[in-house]
Amino acid sequence: MKCDKLSLSILMLALFSFLFVPFLVAQTGNTVLQSYQKLFIRTALATKPEIIENAVQDTDMKNNLGSFFDYTLSFVLQYADVLKDDPEMIRLASTIARAALHAGEAQNRDALWRLFMAYRDTETRVAVLDALAVLGKGDGRVIENLNQFLSNQNNVYRTGLIPDYQVLSACINTLGKLGDGSSFPVLFSTMIAGYPETYSRLAAQALGSIKGDFKKYLIDVIRKNSPVEKLAAFKAAMEHTDFTPADRGEIAENALDISLSFIAPLESDQQSLDELRYAAIRVLTEHRWSRATTLVIKHFYRLQTDYSNETELKSRFIEAIQCLGAMGTSEAAQALSLQLGLINTTMERTKKFDEEVLTTVIEALGNIGDKIAFDYLLYIGYLPYPESIQTTAREAMNRLKW
Repeated sequence: MKCDKLSLSILMLALFSFLFVPFLVAQTGNTVLQSYQKLFIRTALATKPEIIENAVQDTDMKNNLGSFFDYTLSFVLQYADVLKDDPEMIRLASTIARAALHAGEAQNRDALWRLFMAYRDTETRVAVLDALAVLGKGDGRVIENLNQFLSNQNNVYRTGLIPDYQVLSACINTLGKLGDGSSFPVLFSTMIAGYPETYSRLAAQALGSIKGDFKKYLIDVIRKNSPVEKLAAFKAAMEHTDFTPADRGEIAENALDISLSFIAPLESDQQSLDELRYAAIRVLTEHRWSRATTLVIKHFYRLQTDYSNETELKSRFIEAIQCLGAMGTSEAAQALSLQLGLINTTMERTKKFDEEVLTTVIEALGNIGDKIAFDYLLYIGYLPYPESIQTTAREAMNRLKW
């Protein structure tokens, strides 16, 4: 069967000489280009790379190399199904890719990508990636293809399969040289995917080569990548010394938003999301990022339910209350006032309350100073709370703004 395929490929090559060449030659009146096209198609497969190399060095071909490489790329793509594993065809394909790089012909980049997808050998793929690192600048389609390929490699690696590390390295380097912001999420994912240190370091270096809005890039990772990567990006953002308090607040707001809305498929993913959510709450509290009030209230009510069902630590619930107090908004005051009303009702009915939670609520209302809390704070004085609670409530009432 293999011999039959080889015989068929030889016959096809012969037919190509008589049918395909005249068609292509007819497309141009350039004598030098025609000569190289004829030489290329009529010479043996083993010597075709020499024709490529001679064309690149020929000054008369300077303005025709783009067309010539389109022609030669069409040839190797035409026979990819049959000869993509043939050593001589692989040598020819990689020679064309390297020559296209040195000739600097951007018009060939689409065909080069098709070559990359058609030929799976390391030599050809690395040569194509090296060429696209130069020829692909500013081409969104090329960059999108490279991003998707690297993302696929990361997914393959996570399943336990080992990728072609030479191709992986070349792809990382290419994206770093192209320096497009759209590559940030996939390079970040590559950096923390668990590859051997050499490749993680390459991804980190490529990330450092990307110019633009670093805050936006990290927010993109937080919003789009896996839960583990969201958490890693958030930690990286909080460790970034150039970010202002406003930058940190904005990043934490996005982290809280996505951690509240994302549906985790696995328990381990949910653990990463929970850790992200609690970390974001602490940052929002520290920077009093009131723009996140609606999200903080949503987080508070989720924890309120969990705490009442005894499925959440009290310390997390207290953090949520303190974060509401740091928001300083009427909406936050209303949520806290309703919580205080619930505590008062429970106390009146059962004579039971959690002093730590109650004290935190009262102090948070005092920090906000919204008069909506007055009646709830005043009612504390009519209930048999200890004097320490009564004093805290009076101090909070004195801080209300009228």
